[in-house]
Amino acid sequence: MAAETEGKSASPSRPVIRIAAAIVVDAAGRTLLVRKRGTEAFMQPGGKIGDSELPIDALAREVREELGCRIAGAHRPLGRFSAVAANEADTVVEAELFAVELVGEIAPAAEIEEARWHHPDDVPAFPLAPLTRDHVLPLVRAWRQG
Repeated sequence: MAAETEGKSASPSRPVIRIAAAIVVDAAGRTLLVRKRGTEAFMQPGGKIGDSELPIDALAREVREELGCRIAGAHRPLGRFSAVAANEADTVVEAELFAVELVGEIAPAAEIEEARWHHPDDVPAFPLAPLTRDHVLPLVRAWRQG
């Protein structure tokens, strides 16, 4: 059963954007983060789910378009999480999170300006999206602890 969590500021009166997002962890335990062109906050790869798309299909499309690689065959659904949107004022993002592995070289494209690996135990020297800060990094830290 999918976990449903709400960010501290999530409110039913705010517009909601449905997205699918990837949690990608490398052999060193670092998490892949991306930053969209013209923004400051780093977040998970992924994007909006189209009306007729399944979340995992939307994620595969976004990874292909924005990172130039693909999701390996296996993926693990982690649930639905909500947080204040990083780049859209007074909006909530509702994310279907998936643990995935990527195949191919990561090459930021489309709206992605930068991709970087971040260890979840390190204090970032850059801004994080609320979903990443409040849900993703705590999940990855919990995995590492066992």
